[in-house]
Amino acid sequence: MSNVLGFWEYIQKITCIDHFILAFGKVFLQNTAGLINYKGETMANKWVYTFGNGAAEGRADMRNLLGGKGANLAEMNLVGLPVPAGFTVTTEVCTYYYENGQTYPSDLMDQVKAGIAHIESIMGKKFADTENPLLVSVRSGARVSMPGMMDTVLNLGLNDETVKALAKSANNERFAYDSYRRFIMMFSDVVLGADIDLFEHTLERMKEDKGYKVDTELTADDLKDLVEKFKEIGVKIGKVFPQDPWEQLKLGIGAVFGSWMSKKAITYRKLNNIPGDWGTAVNVQAMVFGNSDDDSATGVCFSRDPATGENKFYGEYLINAQGEDVVAGIRTPQPMAKDDSGRVSLEEAMPEVYAQLVDVRDKLEKHYKDMQDMEFTIEHKKLWMLQCRNGKRTAAAAVRMAVEMVEEGLLTKEEAILRVGADQLNHLLHPMLDPKAEKKVIATGLPASPGAAVGQAVFNAEDAESWKKEGKKVMLIRVETSPEDIAGMNAAQGVITARGGMTSHAAVVARGMGTPCVSGSPDIKIDYESKTMKTTSGAVIHEGDWVSIDGAKGQIIEGAVPTVSVELTGNFGTLMKWVDEIKDLTVKANAETPKDAKQARDFGAEGIGLARTEHMFFDPSRIQDMREMILADDEAGRRAALDKLLPYQKADFVELFKIMDGLPVTIRLIDPPLHEFLPHTEADMEELAKHIGKSVEFVKSRSEALKEQNPMLGHRGCRLAITYPEICEMQTRAILSAAIECKKAGVRVFPEIEVPLVGSKKEVDIVKSVIDATASALFAETGDSVEYKVGSMIELPRAALLANEIAESCEFFEFGTNDLTQTTLGMSRDDTGKILDEYRARGVYVADPFASVDQLGVGLLIKDAVSKARSTKGEGIHLGVCGEHGGDPESIQFFHQVGFNSVSCSPFRVPIARLAAAQAAVKFPRKK
Repeated sequence: MSNVLGFWEYIQKITCIDHFILAFGKVFLQNTAGLINYKGETMANKWVYTFGNGAAEGRADMRNLLGGKGANLAEMNLVGLPVPAGFTVTTEVCTYYYENGQTYPSDLMDQVKAGIAHIESIMGKKFADTENPLLVSVRSGARVSMPGMMDTVLNLGLNDETVKALAKSANNERFAYDSYRRFIMMFSDVVLGADIDLFEHTLERMKEDKGYKVDTELTADDLKDLVEKFKEIGVKIGKVFPQDPWEQLKLGIGAVFGSWMSKKAITYRKLNNIPGDWGTAVNVQAMVFGNSDDDSATGVCFSRDPATGENKFYGEYLINAQGEDVVAGIRTPQPMAKDDSGRVSLEEAMPEVYAQLVDVRDKLEKHYKDMQDMEFTIEHKKLWMLQCRNGKRTAAAAVRMAVEMVEEGLLTKEEAILRVGADQLNHLLHPMLDPKAEKKVIATGLPASPGAAVGQAVFNAEDAESWKKEGKKVMLIRVETSPEDIAGMNAAQGVITARGGMTSHAAVVARGMGTPCVSGSPDIKIDYESKTMKTTSGAVIHEGDWVSIDGAKGQIIEGAVPTVSVELTGNFGTLMKWVDEIKDLTVKANAETPKDAKQARDFGAEGIGLARTEHMFFDPSRIQDMREMILADDEAGRRAALDKLLPYQKADFVELFKIMDGLPVTIRLIDPPLHEFLPHTEADMEELAKHIGKSVEFVKSRSEALKEQNPMLGHRGCRLAITYPEICEMQTRAILSAAIECKKAGVRVFPEIEVPLVGSKKEVDIVKSVIDATASALFAETGDSVEYKVGSMIELPRAALLANEIAESCEFFEFGTNDLTQTTLGMSRDDTGKILDEYRARGVYVADPFASVDQLGVGLLIKDAVSKARSTKGEGIHLGVCGEHGGDPESIQFFHQVGFNSVSCSPFRVPIARLAAAQAAVKFPRKK
C-alpha cells in the first residue's frame, strides 16, 4: 500500500497531472484497502470510528469529521481515562442524510453493527440480548458546542424482555424499570415526536395519587405500572414505541441527525454564525448507570469555576440519577466539593471517587491547556467519564483564567489571548448595578451567570421576543428553561428560574450568551397561568413589572435598579497589555462627540478613524442655520449660512483634537443628501420659514425639489463638495483652523480630511484642489500651518476596481464597508432584514453580511483594491476600514489577512477589536 501511494505521489510531482488523473488515476490500482483515488484516499467510505479500552480510531484534531464530542471521546481514551466504549457516526453521514432525502448511505448500518460488536467485545454485554443486554446512549456532537440544542436518547435497547434481564443482572428491579420508563418517555418525545407533557402529567398524577414528592419514591411496581401507561399513551396517539432494539437504534440515529435542523438548533446557529452545512456527528456509547442504586451518581463538573474563573474544582452531582436530571434542572443537585451550603458534597459522600475526579480534572486541563467541562457517571462507585469539552464561561471568567494560566506556566501570552472570545468582552464593557442604590432583595438563588440585568417580567420565550421587538427590555422568568427557550433567552436582559443548578440548561446557555442569570431559587413560585412570580418574602411580580437581578450574587430585586459603568483594571488590564504587544492592526474609533471620543480613548483607541461631520449639524442650536444653507437661493446665501456654521464646526474639532492629543483624527466631509436635514412636520416648517424670513410655501417647495427617488445613490458624498464647493471650503477651514488653535495650545494634532463616496480619481482631484486652496489661504491669513492628509472613502465597487488610480491622489483609504456591502450586494441594510433571515436559513449567507463582511463577494473587491493601492504607493498609503465591520472579530481577521493598517469601530467595541486584532496576528503572523 505505501509503495503504491509513494509511486502515485511521485507521478503527481513529475507529470502534468490533471489529464493523466482523468484518464488513468481513477482506475489505477485495486488492493485490499479498496480502490485508491488520485489523492491516495480509499474510495470505500468509512462512516463509523470506534473508541474504547484505551484505543481509538479518531483523535482530538478530527472534530470536523467526528464532531467535538466524538473527537474528545477518542482523545480521552488515548489519554487513558475510563470511558465507556462506543463509536461515532461522522458528520459526513449528516450531510448525506440531508442531501439524499433523509436516508442513510447503503453501507452505514453494516458499519453500525460492526460498531456495536466492538462495544460488546469490550463491555462484555450483547445488544438486544435477553440474558445480559447492552444498552447504549445516542448523542449529538457538532464540531462546535451547541449545548442542549440537539437531541439525546438514553437507555436505548430496552424493551419488555431486555428490561427483565437488566433487572436480573443488576439484582435491582426498581432500577431497571426506572431506566425503562425514562427510555420510553425520551424516545417518544425525541424520536417519535410525541407530546412530552402527556407523559409528564401521567408521572406527576401517579406521584400525587401515591403522596410522593420526588421520583425516587416510586417503587418497582409503580414504575412497571407507569411503563404500561406510557405504552398505552403511544397507542392512543398513534406513536407506538418499537420493541426491536435495532429499529430503535436506527430511528435514534436518525432523530439526532433530524435535530440538526430543529428550530432551536437553527436559531442557535444563527445567533452564533455556525454554518448549516457543517452537520452533526452521532455518538453511540455503552450506557453506564448513575441511577442503579444509592452508591451510584451522575454529575457535571468544571476544572475551574465557569462563572468567576477561580481555580477551584467546581460542579454538581445527583445520587441515584441520570445525566438529564442534572442539566434539565428537574432536581436541584448537590455540590462537588465541601462548602457552607449544608448540602452533602461528593467529596464527603464518595471521597475515593472524588479523588479520582480531581486527578481526571488535573490531567485533562494540562492535556487540553484549557478549562474543561466534564460529564461523569458513577456506577456502584466506579467512575466513568462520558464527555469533556472546553467549557463555556463568562467573560470575566475567561479573562481571569487566561491571565492565571499564563502565571501558572500552562499557557503562553499568545495562547492566552486565544482563550478569550473577542465578542465576550462586550459583556465586560457594560454597566453593573449601582452599589449605592437602594435594593429590595425579594429572593435569592444560585449565581448562575454574573452581571446586572434590569427588565420587565415575562413568563415565556415568545413574549420575550415580541416585547423586545417593541423596544422593551425584558426579564425572562421560568420554572426551568429548555432548549426551546433559546430565542427568548437571547432577547432577554436576564433570566430567572425556580429550578436547576449551576450546570442546568439555563445556567450554561446564559453564561455562553453573557446573559445574567439567577437559577434554582427556592424562594419563588411561578404561575404561568396568572403570569406571576410569588416569593417567600411576600412580594408578587406580575407580567410587566420591573425586576432587577445581580447574577454574581444570585439576587432577585424588586424594581428597576440604576446601573453604573465598570472599571476595566486588574486581569483585564493585564490581558489588554499583552493584546497591544501582539497585534499589528491599529484600532481607532468612530466618534464625533467629545463623550464618544473620551470613551474611545479610555477603551484604548489609537485615534479616530471616522468623525461624521453631518452628525454635528443635528444639534438644535445649529440645525436651523444648516437648513438655511440648504434652502438658500444662491451661493451668496449659502456662504452667509455657512459662516454661521463655521464656529460650531471649529469648536467641535478643537474638542476632538484635544481629547485625541497625539493621535490621528480622520474627519469625513459631509456625506448624506441635504434633504435629510430638512423638517418634515408643519410646525417645524413654520419655525424654519420664520427663521429664514421666507414663506412656508417656499420651504415646502424647496424641500420637495430636493427630494430624490434613491437618495442613497443620489446627491451626496463628494458630489455635494463638487456641486457646492463652498461647503467643502467651510469644513476644511473649520478643521484646519481648529488644528492650528490646538497646536498653539501645545496639543499634538494630526488631522486627516476624508472625501466620501468617490468613484474616480477625478472626483478626488476636484475636491482635493478645494481643500488645498482653502488650506493655503488659511495658512497665509494666520501665518501658521499644520500638516494634514487627504484621503478617500472606498465604498463603491467602482472605487475598489479603480483603487490604483485613486491612490495616486490619496494618502490614505478608509473602506466604508457598510455602503460597499449595500452597493455590491444590491441590498439595503435597512430594508432587507426579513430577506436576510430567509437567506441565512437557506444557507445563502451564514452570517448577516452587514454584521460580518461578505468575504466571498465584497471581500474579493477589498482584496483587489488593497492590491491595486499597494501597487501604486506600496506601504506609503494607509489602508483602514471604518464601517461597522471594523468591530466584528471575524471581519477583523479578514482585514488583517489582506494587509490593512487599521480598523475603526464604535467606542464600546474598541477593546473587542483590539483583542480580535491580536488573535488574528497570532493565527496569521505577518512577515516582519
